Amino acid sequence: MPPSGVDSTVPHSARVYDWWLGGKDNFAVDRAMGAALIEAIPTLRTMAKENRGFVHRVARYLVREAGIRQFIDIGTGIPTRPNLHEVAQAVAPETRVVYVDNDPIVLAHARALMISTEQGRSEYIHADLRQPEKILADARLTETLDLDQPVALTLIAVLMLLRDSDDPVGLLRTLMQALPSGSYLAITHPTQDFNPTEMAAAVAAATQGHMTLVPRTRAEVERFFDGWDLVEPGIVPVMAWQPEDGTPADPHAAYYWAGLARKP
Repeated sequence: MPPSGVDSTVPHSARVYDWWLGGKDNFAVDRAMGAALIEAIPTLRTMAKENRGFVHRVARYLVREAGIRQFIDIGTGIPTRPNLHEVAQAVAPETRVVYVDNDPIVLAHARALMISTEQGRSEYIHADLRQPEKILADARLTETLDLDQPVALTLIAVLMLLRDSDDPVGLLRTLMQALPSGSYLAITHPTQDFNPTEMAAAVAAATQGHMTLVPRTRAEVERFFDGWDLVEPGIVPVMAWQPEDGTPADPHAAYYWAGLARKP
């Protein structure tokens, strides 16, 4: 029996992603969608793991190198250890993280997202990226984070769920404008740039299953960062963003752009 508010007849990106990573918090419709997308792009499970790897690398960079102690993570997904706050707090135990997602399954697992160090804090907001003002006004955010101090805003494989008609640039700009100088923005985003044929097949499968999937070009992803200063190496394939094990043999094997930028 699915939790209250969960429609188990329609696939959800968080549950599809959970299935790709070997999780159990998914339904038949999510597994069917996940399988259809893998038929289009056989290496999708590996790509999902590469996204998780980026989360860990960028969190460590932000805490160690940039001195960040506050995070807002939108499109969190079902908890997969180590979660962002666990990675960040392993370096700086006082780090505070606010997670945001709109899937009731993620809400059901929110306790796992909120097991924080004593020095830090971790909170969860059940909300949608399409309502940035609601996220920013939520008491769990305003009581956890000090928006007069730098914050890292992370959107990992989530902007792909917004059509251009949703105005993703405008929605993101509302969040970015609320953050002070010295804040950071981290994004990963699927792209058709590396393999147009496979990505087109994935979009077709998603559309048939009533799930939104919008890949974007490098130029379109770059637009999300407008006005902020990109951190080296800039917008690159996700596997090539500050890899810890050396440059991958084929950085284009995961069809995602990734980038990190700092607010001047």
